[in-house]
Amino acid sequence: MADKHTPTPVLSHERIETNNFLLIALTLVVILFGGLVEIVPLFFQRSTTEAVQGLKPYTPLQLAGRDIYLREGCFGCHSQMIRPFRAETLRYGHYSMAGEFVYDHPFQWGSKRTGPDLHRVGGKYSDEWHRAHLTDPRTVVPESNMPAYPWLEAAALKPDHIGKNMAALRVVGVPYTDDEIKAAPEELKGKTELDALVAYLQVMGTAVK
Repeated sequence: MADKHTPTPVLSHERIETNNFLLIALTLVVILFGGLVEIVPLFFQRSTTEAVQGLKPYTPLQLAGRDIYLREGCFGCHSQMIRPFRAETLRYGHYSMAGEFVYDHPFQWGSKRTGPDLHRVGGKYSDEWHRAHLTDPRTVVPESNMPAYPWLEAAALKPDHIGKNMAALRVVGVPYTDDEIKAAPEELKGKTELDALVAYLQVMGTAVK
């Protein structure tokens, strides 16, 4: 029979369960350790850090279009992740792979779909179709509940910031060269926000056939 004067262990169940701050601290330690065990190895797994064959960084026009896509909140209704399930791949195409998104900062994965997934929309429709769909969605998809974005056609791109954007992306691993960054503003001259957004849509998911 244990001596009634035996001291309670420093981390006994009773002490942990009756001390809120200790319980919270130990819970956080467990969560952090579990997260590190699951996440850190992914940084050293080649399939998650290397670009798939054929993937190229966005051109200045495509990059400007991606910024507009984010600004207008398109990701709120359209995911860019095809999950590896039969129902998904039959409808949208090859499932999404991490190597397709190594140049995306941030990437647009997610399963929220008020509208269809857009990951492999590139090349599926003509530029004219996309322009009509963005300007007045009901002209090409009568049942669409997407809002129209007619102002994009009248909004000229501002070339001043694209070089800085590309330079910042190079810091996090996108292989833009000095010459590409220097020439970027010229590519955007005379282009509208609609031109840029269509260019981005047309490159989505085209690295994997």
